[in-house]
Amino acid sequence: MATSLKNLSDYDVNALPSAKGMKVGIVVAEWNSEITFAMCEGAKNLLIKNGANESDITIHTVPGSFELLSGSKMVADNCDVDAVIAIGTVIQGETRHFDFICEAVAVGLGNLNIQYNIPFIFGVLTTDNLQQAKDRSGGKHGNKGDEAAFTAIKMIALNKSLKK
Repeated sequence: MATSLKNLSDYDVNALPSAKGMKVGIVVAEWNSEITFAMCEGAKNLLIKNGANESDITIHTVPGSFELLSGSKMVADNCDVDAVIAIGTVIQGETRHFDFICEAVAVGLGNLNIQYNIPFIFGVLTTDNLQQAKDRSGGKHGNKGDEAAFTAIKMIALNKSLKK
């Protein structure tokens, strides 16, 4: 989480295992594409910077954040991946729609983590306004995509170490 004390793009490179050989599916919501595509680019770049081959990263789009659930499941079912990163953003509006979507996506991704033997990473911004989303998708608070990729690498490494 980005706060005035933590930047989403700050991480200790020495604490991050190599991503070499890791296969990652990224599912990106097209809604608020200015934000989500910047987050996707951040995730992809961090994976490559840490050793992943670009050919081992698959990117798929879905219409909105709610569809991240079925899109992530489809990727897990049909692609050879070690993790799935779900990237979206939900910006508070005038109705309760925000609450329903945020809760559904969080609970749904949590359930996928339990159902599958691979990690599903919550790379979804839930902000009060567009400026907060911009600040967290490559702006002054870093990039949530970086944080999601960092988390994916750590979780893949954990999963692989436990299978040995």
